[in-house]
Amino acid sequence: MLQEIYLIDNNNELEEKLKKIFKKDKEYKITKVVTEDLEIALKNIPSLIIVNEDSTTGDGMQICKRIKNDEDNSITPIIFITSNEDHMHKLEILELGILYYIRNPIDEEYFYYTINNILKLLYVNRGVSPLTGLPGNVQIQAEIKKRWLNKERFSMMYFDLDNFKAYNDVYGFIKGDEIIKFTANIILKNIHTSEHEDCFVGHVGGDDFVAIIPEDDCEPICQSIVTEFDFNVKKYFTKEDNEKGYIEVANRKGVIEQFPLTAISIGVVEVEKGKFRNVLEIGEAGASVKHLAKTIQGSTYVIDRRKNI
Repeated sequence: MLQEIYLIDNNNELEEKLKKIFKKDKEYKITKVVTEDLEIALKNIPSLIIVNEDSTTGDGMQICKRIKNDEDNSITPIIFITSNEDHMHKLEILELGILYYIRNPIDEEYFYYTINNILKLLYVNRGVSPLTGLPGNVQIQAEIKKRWLNKERFSMMYFDLDNFKAYNDVYGFIKGDEIIKFTANIILKNIHTSEHEDCFVGHVGGDDFVAIIPEDDCEPICQSIVTEFDFNVKKYFTKEDNEKGYIEVANRKGVIEQFPLTAISIGVVEVEKGKFRNVLEIGEAGASVKHLAKTIQGSTYVIDRRKNI
């Protein structure tokens, strides 16, 4: 997953140094903005913000306060760089919740590992699913909001497994976890092998996943996921159940019910400028189109191409 680092700096020297330090780390994207354009960094909800007090306009502490007071960036880690050696200044900055206070001129190796370790820890702590290793709800919501605020054109894909509870009842939770991991791998494989680089896959929880792709025509991806899922999911069932095409589960009254083999439903919402008034409406449209997909038996997908909802 791409890690965006925003540098608040009115000069170019530190930016060039950072790009040199992280030349081989393709997962990091360094973007410099001048003090007056701080809102650009805040709007994009970066993974990390670096404030170079020595070459910013105004008080570095006030810049940090603006970042911390921004609702979407209240937990965004900040590295504060300054040549100011005053002990009280350092304490005041750290009291704001700034993660690191680094003296200028910087030690390049120390700086590299500081940034690297912060982002690794952040990745672990931001609700990453322990089962699939995919980003959880915090990152999912931030990613959707970032793209919507930037008025990007993208497609939201919502995934859900059909008859998954029945599968767990028959085969148990350990086998159920195997199907969850299998589903995550299929989604990742098909999303990240597309021609677009700026894709995102998240695990909402249980058997629910989301993906974001920067394109309208995601139908080939849906077709590929459905085909691959149906072909490979059979290995998670016994030969007998595969031949029958269903599993049998006793309900609470002891009555045996039949459920089709586990399938995947995909609901897709195409997001473009002016179509939705807020991020919540995107989620509501996604829930609606995914529900429609689930009413169709077997693995399927439904794409909502309405221009106005």
